[in-house]
Amino acid sequence: MKIQRKNSGMDMLRGSLSGNIIRFALPLAGNSMLQQLFNAADTAIVGRFDGRQALAAVGSNTMIISLFVNMFVGLSIGANVVIAKYVGQRQEEKIKKSVHTVMFLAVLSGLFLLVFGQMTAEKILTLMQTPEDVMAQAVLYLKIYCLGMPFMMVYNFGAAVLRCKGDTRCPLYALILSGILNVGLNLLLVVAFKMGVAGVGIATVIANGVSGSLVCCFLMQEKGSMHLSVKAMQLDKKYLKEVLQVGIPAGIQSTVINLSNALLQSSVNSFGSVAMAGYTAANNIFGFLYMSVNAVTQSCMSFTSQNYGVKKLKRMDRVLLDCMILSVGVTLTLGCGAYFFGPELLKIYTSDADVIRCGVEVLAFTTVPYFCCGIMDLLPGALRGMGYSGVPMILSIIGTVGTRIVWIFGLFPAHRSLSFLFISYPVSWILTILMQAVCFCFVRKHVHQSVNRDLA
Repeated sequence: MKIQRKNSGMDMLRGSLSGNIIRFALPLAGNSMLQQLFNAADTAIVGRFDGRQALAAVGSNTMIISLFVNMFVGLSIGANVVIAKYVGQRQEEKIKKSVHTVMFLAVLSGLFLLVFGQMTAEKILTLMQTPEDVMAQAVLYLKIYCLGMPFMMVYNFGAAVLRCKGDTRCPLYALILSGILNVGLNLLLVVAFKMGVAGVGIATVIANGVSGSLVCCFLMQEKGSMHLSVKAMQLDKKYLKEVLQVGIPAGIQSTVINLSNALLQSSVNSFGSVAMAGYTAANNIFGFLYMSVNAVTQSCMSFTSQNYGVKKLKRMDRVLLDCMILSVGVTLTLGCGAYFFGPELLKIYTSDADVIRCGVEVLAFTTVPYFCCGIMDLLPGALRGMGYSGVPMILSIIGTVGTRIVWIFGLFPAHRSLSFLFISYPVSWILTILMQAVCFCFVRKHVHQSVNRDLA
């Protein structure tokens, strides 16, 4: 497959910093939001045309899938940091070996998740207290979804590689095409062929296959050190170690946070299928906020990594400041919009009044304060860009996960309501920010002193 395209790279070391960050972040945000939009389309179509139980079945898998995926997507963060550093230093041979190591790791990760999902689907859903009237459909959806894991990993790792040279557009093009296909197949399989959750799952697998294949094609069309050759794919121990040093802490952090979200999902499940469906719909809206935050965090990490690699410390500090302003502005705007228009947005997913009422209850405590989550994610992103991943992981787990575990098992049993359950979100964000800020100040001081000594 021959794809002709212009060089979509970006110089992160020179030029207007704020302008380049926005140029970098916008396609990345578009990518993530389109991904969420297509996921929302899945949810809306199955909720509208197959009913409350089907909506709950798809929703019961949201946190499980995130739990499966995020450990390995965390490794793609390590890939981004390592390769971006070499791109900044123009270490061509190191870039080449890193790219092929990363893409081989992507395939292995996807195959592992495929097998793991088939073997554990029913057991995990049982642990999540999935109601009996939802269980069969939930298991079927999860097993089908996991068939597309190899393609999903290839897409995520490949997109991370392209971001290292400032290319966020090509992954976006791949996602647009696969997303349109996904929606079309959903309508065909769910509405026309009445295949329910199985139809949604099959459509997602095919769409993931297309996006993964396209990203591979883009990498194969690259010139020089970023060019991907299937024959050259192998695990180079040196570069694998570098990727794992950053990626494993990031993956553990994402996985453990999603584990706490899974515990929260289990608490929601205890309220029955109406609450599950309401939470599913609200979580889809909530997901758009996360995608906006993640785009800015990824931008911060990529720009920080390249500038750190060539010791441009003042520019590196300015990266965090510009990203902070951008993140707070975007999340406040979107969060307030999601809160005020919540009932209307929820009607996209369902016409059930009880489900909408539950969804509004969830949104009330998660949307407006979401700018706190943006700040909480940015600080570890900047630290990872400098190669520090372990300590922010520990602090995020203590602050976010620890707070929610105490909340769910210590406080929630005495105050059983959806409102009280979701107050844990802003509380955990604020506590984590305080700890991450102290950590960042110490690391920044150490980095500046170390670089100044080297240059003296």
